[in-house]
Amino acid sequence: MKNVAVILSGSGVYDGAELHEAVLTLLAIELEGAKYQCFAPDVEQLHVINHLTGEVSEGETRNVLIESARIARGDIKPVTQCNVDDFDVLILPGGFGAAKNLCTFAVEGESCSFNEAVLDTCVSFAKAKKPAAYACIAPALAAKVYGNHVKLTIGNDEATAQGLNALGAEHVNCDVNEVVVDNEVKLVTTPAYMLAQSITEAHQSISKMVKTVLSMK
Repeated sequence: MKNVAVILSGSGVYDGAELHEAVLTLLAIELEGAKYQCFAPDVEQLHVINHLTGEVSEGETRNVLIESARIARGDIKPVTQCNVDDFDVLILPGGFGAAKNLCTFAVEGESCSFNEAVLDTCVSFAKAKKPAAYACIAPALAAKVYGNHVKLTIGNDEATAQGLNALGAEHVNCDVNEVVVDNEVKLVTTPAYMLAQSITEAHQSISKMVKTVLSMK
């Protein structure tokens, strides 16, 4: 049975992990006969968004690890405890948290900074040549991790694609129900809610990504 490390970025599409993508990822892993352990960085979120109004909640702070624990039903560890030797595959669901809390691509584009612990973990999987999958906007991290014109996708948004290319990637346009695979580095990416218009489309995207990455040797 393959063991999957899943890195979450909070709880909620606008300031954390996209909930549908996160839950669909965990479900798809189990349906493929694998198991998972969730991780998140123990840091404060960039900011807190009121998901009803879309506005920033002034004066409110939340912790990424604590918020991610909502999705993992409490079974989660700090990303600093993720040992690459214990896992076969790495998966990062999307949501703005991936581009606000794991890195700052959402606000700084190609000049963004990266959470050191998250970046170190992702790099460790790349160096170990273990398969990894990134969904939605999370490929912003993959662009930094792999560089060297690694092939990846966030769908077809031209401005975002240019930002990823500036980080060292080679963006490939992709439909919502498809994935882009770079076999050389064992990387799978999919647009998910960068393009999905429904939870059904998100499911098609995420399930294909999970199935594809788990099939890699």
